[in-house]
Amino acid sequence: AAFVEFAEKGLAGARVDEIAARAGANKRMLYAHFGSKEALWLEVLEATYTAKRAEERQVEVAELAPADAMAKLVAFNLRYVARHPEFLAILHQENLHRAAYLASSSRVQGLYSPLLDTLRGVLARGEAEGLFRPGVDPLQLYVSMLGLSHFYLANRHTLSTIFGTPLDTEAALAAREAHIIEVVLGYLRP
Repeated sequence: AAFVEFAEKGLAGARVDEIAARAGANKRMLYAHFGSKEALWLEVLEATYTAKRAEERQVEVAELAPADAMAKLVAFNLRYVARHPEFLAILHQENLHRAAYLASSSRVQGLYSPLLDTLRGVLARGEAEGLFRPGVDPLQLYVSMLGLSHFYLANRHTLSTIFGTPLDTEAALAAREAHIIEVVLGYLRP
């Protein structure tokens, strides 16, 4: 209930009364359990990141050829956010707060170390096979992959209107996925 309320209205606009009503819970019980609306926000924020990383960990890439592994990681990130637009809404809200709540999290940062290790491994395999150029920073690559997908998904409605073509269809999403994979693999070529 809090996740839906925060995704729709942000931290400032969300009301604990509405969260309690959506959850069929007592408002006082929410405060007793979480302490404050801000503590509940942090719980939702951590759960948002945890859910994405849990699903991402299920993406098997160790046995794939490096280019196929990279394509699968790119596709996962685009498709995850397309299936979970609330993920972007929550991230957008936390960015408006300059990650003030995320900075107090003891859980989120640790979620991303294994992801960077996975990318590092795929990059090393690709470099060893002469398919990827040396010296690629996995953090910068990951941020670029996200940027190519998140910007598109966050702005697909305005871009559709501006360019007069629907960017929220499955065909448009598939075209974007293919483009991002081509861009990332093109960057990685030696």
